[in-house]
Amino acid sequence: MSDKEEKPKKKKGKGMMIKVVGAVALLGLGGGGVFGLVAAGVIGGGGPHEVIKVDNNPKLIRKGEEDPYAPVAKEGEGEGGAGDTDGEGGSEFRTIYYNFPDDFTTNLRNSDALLQLNISASTRRDFRVVLWMKKHELAIRSALLIALADTPEEDVMSPDGKARLQKRLTAVINHVLSENEGFGGVENVYFKTFIVQ
Repeated sequence: MSDKEEKPKKKKGKGMMIKVVGAVALLGLGGGGVFGLVAAGVIGGGGPHEVIKVDNNPKLIRKGEEDPYAPVAKEGEGEGGAGDTDGEGGSEFRTIYYNFPDDFTTNLRNSDALLQLNISASTRRDFRVVLWMKKHELAIRSALLIALADTPEEDVMSPDGKARLQKRLTAVINHVLSENEGFGGVENVYFKTFIVQ
């Protein structure tokens, strides 16, 4: 009889061990499931997936409005934040210009002609666009020279061709700014001098 009494004890011990292991496994699966639901944002407030993007791109500046990025005007100069000299007509936004300090000189595509020009770029955005053009002037100059060298001579001889060239140069500047700062902001390019030899 002593053998019979021992055998049920062993069975009872194995049954208890299986219940404990099963309970631990169920707790582990439940915890993993909860973790997965929290990570997926189904429960618990969304976790890292709920990222709010703030638009930090240069903003349009209305005439008379303060530009927080404009340099402080020195006495007697008009480069400050708010434009008290802005006219009431035309666009509701003020325009600022960046003058590239040096001329651009290049050969034209498939031609012996030489193009020399000086340009300015305009923006209606805050002054950061001008600061970025100054900061990335070397990259912008290089890209503009490549675009100018790829211009056929016919394009620099007609008003329509010059207008297309303005649009191409504007796109080139915006591309360089977008690559480096994540935003372009240049509305147009203007020719200060334009000489074909």
